[in-house]
Parts: sequence; structure tokens; C-alpha cells
Amino acid sequence: MRHTLPLLGRCLGAVLFTAIGLGASGCGDSATVNPEVTLASLTVSPGTLQPGFSSGTTRYNVELTSDTTTVTVTAQAAVSGDTVSIDGEPRTSHTVALGDPGSTTPVSIVVSDSGTNSRTYTVLFKRAAQAGNNSLQSLAISPGTPPIAFNENTLTYTVDVASTVGSVAVTPTLQDSAATMTVNGQAATSAQARDITLNPAGQNTLITVEVTAQNQTKKSYTILVNRGGLSGINTLQSLTVSLGTGTTNLISFSPTTPSYSVNVASTVTTVTVRPTLPPNSNASMSLIVNSGQPSNINSGQARTVTLGQPDSNTLINVIVTAENGNRNTYVVAVDRAPSNDNNLSVLSVRVGSAAQTLSPSPFNRNTTAYRVNVASNVGSVTVSATKADQNAAMAIASATIPNGRVTVPAGTRTGQAPVTLGVQGSETPVSITVTPQTGTPKTYSLTITRLSSNTNLSALNVTAGTTVLPLSPPFDSNTVNVATEITSVTVTATLEDTNATMEINGQGTSSGVASAPITLGVQGSNTNIPIVVIAPNGTRKDYTITVNRAAPAAPPAPASSPDLIPQSDSCPLLEPPDPVDPNQCAPGTSREDNITNVNTPKFTIPQPGAGETPHLYVDGTKVKDGFDQGANTLTPPSPLSDGVHSITSTVSNGGGESGPSPALSVTIDTGAPGTPAP
Repeated sequence: MRHTLPLLGRCLGAVLFTAIGLGASGCGDSATVNPEVTLASLTVSPGTLQPGFSSGTTRYNVELTSDTTTVTVTAQAAVSGDTVSIDGEPRTSHTVALGDPGSTTPVSIVVSDSGTNSRTYTVLFKRAAQAGNNSLQSLAISPGTPPIAFNENTLTYTVDVASTVGSVAVTPTLQDSAATMTVNGQAATSAQARDITLNPAGQNTLITVEVTAQNQTKKSYTILVNRGGLSGINTLQSLTVSLGTGTTNLISFSPTTPSYSVNVASTVTTVTVRPTLPPNSNASMSLIVNSGQPSNINSGQARTVTLGQPDSNTLINVIVTAENGNRNTYVVAVDRAPSNDNNLSVLSVRVGSAAQTLSPSPFNRNTTAYRVNVASNVGSVTVSATKADQNAAMAIASATIPNGRVTVPAGTRTGQAPVTLGVQGSETPVSITVTPQTGTPKTYSLTITRLSSNTNLSALNVTAGTTVLPLSPPFDSNTVNVATEITSVTVTATLEDTNATMEINGQGTSSGVASAPITLGVQGSNTNIPIVVIAPNGTRKDYTITVNRAAPAAPPAPASSPDLIPQSDSCPLLEPPDPVDPNQCAPGTSREDNITNVNTPKFTIPQPGAGETPHLYVDGTKVKDGFDQGANTLTPPSPLSDGVHSITSTVSNGGGESGPSPALSVTIDTGAPGTPAP
């Protein structure tokens, strides 16, 4: 509630202030006596006030999207009784119609008290301008050839369809989903296909896609569909380039790849070209070699093309002309090798008629070093080499070839030489030198290894820790004895032929390198360790090492006798019972006198060592093996008879059983008074 002075009081106050010389603002100035006229809240929907509402801030902006047409303003006075008007009308909430996109609509909110005081708040609603994107994201038509290569800035397209096609599906997609479009004047939905009926066969159909942006700017895309018109297909189905009448295609053809390169030997003087059109194609073809005159060629027809001189390039152009006149050219560049070709095209090694494997494999004319392994029983091989250029000269040389070499003159493509091999494990070098008509010779090296059958070891050691254990006898069913405390050994074997391979205990191991630790069996057992040697030629030899791990010695006898536990040592109870300890023995008796009325008493013994098992004897007879579970005590499995008994214990391990401990004399008196053991 706003509180004010009566009018008369405010005027008298003004006179009084004037009389005392302090001055006054007049009776109409209420700023010094009334709270400020303000809003308590101001909200808009939709939108957000910028800056956020504060009662002392009177001017705000609100940014709205272009498709927002109305906004609701709600205001509440800070003081009860003050009035609020929005756009000149008393009201606290009002829906305002906005101007066109891109315009600003001001709204005035005035809060007034009952007097003359008021405050005006202004909100500027800024409606965003409409976007001007009138482009398509994509445009597709099916069927139709060639497929549309769409670009948003390319407005005109042409496709061909067969005369039997009566309609096509056009699918336009908008870039701006808020834009609109029509297909041939009919509203269309973005990314949805629209079926268009075509004009009769032999006629064209124009399809127009018009896009209207939010700001009403327009853009039109057109597609001209030729129904049953001249075909624009100007591609090949296949193209082969071969040597002579051979069927091997020297190129990897694709209808969409226009250029190819072929390398042929210097001795190749012609190639055969065979272009083939797709089925039912009405295109025509012509052939131009280098810059010569074109000559017509039929689909599937083979044409022999004469190449230029060695070290020259021959361009073969296959021109495909579609019915509508569109041309497409495929170019094959044939490089004829120069006469200085110093390469091999084939290199092989045979044992009898069996080809051996080269390493690396397969043969490559640019790789000059090769190796071949043959079996240990092979004493000779035949080396065969073929020149890439038959006009080059070639020599196959080795110290074991009769007269040291075999020469192959120009004009002969292939030569071969018998090569005698050395002993097992030896290498025989062979060189093949190709000398071109002009230029530098090239030498290929071939190393032939006669594999060894050597499976022998030159050294064998068994080690426990750092101690080398003796073998007996060496290299034959070897036996090694080790102490009982040794749990693992390592084996080091050295090969006579380091090209052999080896496994120790199933694991691949290098010559002279210690194996991984090998865990031995339990004390008193044997462990067999296999060693397998594979010679380079595949021959196998097995060695076995037997490691005898000693059994442990029998343990010493327990140092002290078994002890009857107090709970089993009964006594007469005190009468009357002690209120603190109702189990207290009567005077003169105790739970330590080894006299009990319990006929299956429990005994403790010294803690056995690791791996030892305790045993209980009564009057010299073993009655119990091992501790009782949980209590770590020994208890006779059967009741003892009344009378005096001698109680002893022993322990045993893998090495045997100890002697008896000192004896404990225990008296069993089941009729004697006393308290049974709890």
C-alpha cells in the first residue's frame, strides 16, 4: 500500500519549510514522500528481454524469429493500487501483433500512481528478416541418362530416356527447409519424389522446379527430358590391347577411365586393339593412330596397330560418337622398350623337371639377387634364364658350370646351364649377365644352397641357478641328478649347424641361448626334458634329458611329548561352585595332572615343519594321521580304555617318518569324579 500525506498537510509543510528558509519544491512534488512508481515484473512470450528485467531499467530489446507474428506482454506494478497500461490501454497483459519480417515493433508499458507520478517502460520487438535461400540441395531424376551432375548454381539439365519410358520421378531437395517449391506449378515436398508424365515418344518434356525463399525471391531449375530422342551414350563396354592374336589384355579397362599406358618389349612391333560397344548401342567408332587419319572400326573388330621404333611412344585413339553427336575418346599410349633392355623376364632353377622356389618370389626383373634352397641329396640343378629383349646377349656363369659359363647370343631368348652343387650346407653362386645391344650390362646373382641334414649338438648344459650340472653320459639319454631343494633348471644347447632350428621342452630356442626355467617334478621324481633339432633339410633328431630330483630326508623326531589340553584334563569341581568360575577344580586337583575321565582326549604337539604330516601313537600303535580340522590338535579316533596309556607322536615327509617323541603318560578313569571336557 502506497502511503501519502493529505494534500493540506503537504502544503503546510511546504509553507513551514519556506518560512524557515530551507526552500520547498511545491505541493505537487511527491518524490520525497512517495515510493517510486515502478514495475515489479515484466515478461514477454515468446522471447527474452535484453537486458534482463530490473525495475530501474526502462528500455529493452527482444529478438524474434521471422515466423513469429504475435507476442504477449505481461506487467505487474510494484505497489498495490498503481495502474498499468500497455499501448495506452489499462491492462496487465496484452497480445501484440508484430510487423512484417525485418521490422521493429515498439510496445509502451506505463505504470502510474493515484496522483500524477508515472514511469514508462519501452520494449522493442525485432522480428528477423526472412531468409533468401532459394537453392536446391540436390536434384535427381529416374530413369534418365546421363545421371544429373547437380550443382546448385547450374539451372538447366538435359537427360535422355527410351521411347518406352512414359514417366519419370523427379526428387528435389531444398537447402532451406523453410523455403517452398513447386514442380511444374504444383506444390512439392522436399526430398519426396514427384512422378511426371512425359510427352509422347520422340518429343521433349520440360520439367520446372521453382524454389521460393522465405523473402519471396525465386529460382527456377529446368530439366529437359528427351523421350526416344537420339542416344547420348558414347562409352565402350570393353577395350582390349593384346600382343598379336593373343587374348591377354594388357590394360585393366573401365568405361569411365579414358587413358591407359602399356609397356612392351623392344622386340614387339605390333599390338592388337579390339573395342566393343554396349549391346544395342547406335554409337559409331573410329581409330586414329598418332596424328594419322581416322578409320572406321566396327564393335568387336580387331585392328592391328604398327608401333614406332624401339624407345618410342605410339598413341592409339578410339573415338566413340553417340547418336546425338557427343564424342568420347579413349587413349592408349604404347611404350616400346628401348634396345638397351638389359632385363631378364624369367629366371628359374630346376631339379630334374621340378621347379624350385626363388626367394624373393615371384621373379621381378628389377630385383637382381635371389636365393634357392635344395635338398641335401641334390647334387646338381639346371639354371634357366630368359631375356626380356631377345636381341641382347646373355651369359650364365659359375665355377661349377663346364668351362665356367654358358653364353646365349642375340636372337636366342632363353638359355640354360647345368650347375654342380657343393657339399651339404654349402652355397654355390651363379651369375646371369644380360648385355643389351647398346648400354650397360646388368648382372643377376643367384645363390643355391644345398641344405644340411646335420641335427647334431656341439654342446649341452643343464644349469641350476648358476651351477652347471654334469651330464652322464653326454648327448645320449642324458641323466642329471639334482638336490631335493632345486625346483627348476635351464638348458642351453648349441647346434653344430646354426642354420638348423631347435625346441627345448616344446619352446623354440636359439643355439647357445638358455631356455626358460623348466619346473621340476615333486621331490623324489624324474623330469624328462625333450630337445628337438630340425636340420635345414627337415631331418629331425630327438634328445632327452632326465633330471632326477632327490627325495627329502626323513625329519627328526619331535623334541617334546604330546600335551593333554586343559579342556580334556578333568577334575572334581569345587563344592559349592565358585560363583565366578563354576568350573573351578576342588582343592588338591587340577587340569594339569594328566588324569582324565575323557576317553577321547585331545593332544597338542609341536608345530610340524612345511610338508610334514603329524601322527599320533597310543601305547606304540599309530592311531591318527594329520591334525584335526580347525583345532590343530590330535585326537584318538576311538575311545581309550581305562588305565594308564603312553602317548607319543611322529612326523613324516616325502623322505619317510621320524622316530617317536618323548612319551606322555595319561591316566583314563571314566568312573572318576570330575567335569567332562567342554
